[in-house]
Amino acid sequence: MPLYPPPQEKIFGRARLAIARSTLAQWVGQTGVRLQPLVDALREAVLSQGVIHADETPVQMLAPGERKIHRAYVWAYSTTPFSALNAVVYDFSPSRAGEHARNFLGIWNGSWSAMTSRATKPVLSKASLKSAAWLARRKFFDLHVANKSQLVEQALHSIGGLYKVERRLGI
Repeated sequence: MPLYPPPQEKIFGRARLAIARSTLAQWVGQTGVRLQPLVDALREAVLSQGVIHADETPVQMLAPGERKIHRAYVWAYSTTPFSALNAVVYDFSPSRAGEHARNFLGIWNGSWSAMTSRATKPVLSKASLKSAAWLARRKFFDLHVANKSQLVEQALHSIGGLYKVERRLGI
């Protein structure tokens, strides 16, 4: 729950607890610092996988000292459904630039599944990373529904075959 606008202050106020927003913000910051070793360990566990899934979600951000909101992103990096490890780690980025994903991934050298976007293309172009079936299957499906094309149907079957191979390999 956000600290501002002041829902937290009001909730505590109704309980007759006068806790300043600055105190609440300090608590949030201290919690983040204390949880950082857990986040680091989770990041290492996810990046120990040969295949991960990545996706970014836009969020509104009010930059310190500014009065206007701009778009920032929270990246989610997760293991695949075929992994023995079931984990997700989140990373905040002030922009959609691919450098943020590259910084998070560091020297990781595996395959990743992600929807293509301006943000993911620079990451995928990095020589040490391979794209793992991030094909826009939905676009092929929509095209097939609209046109009943045999060629598109064949592409859908081929994509389905890639998923079967990934399942057999456990990735």
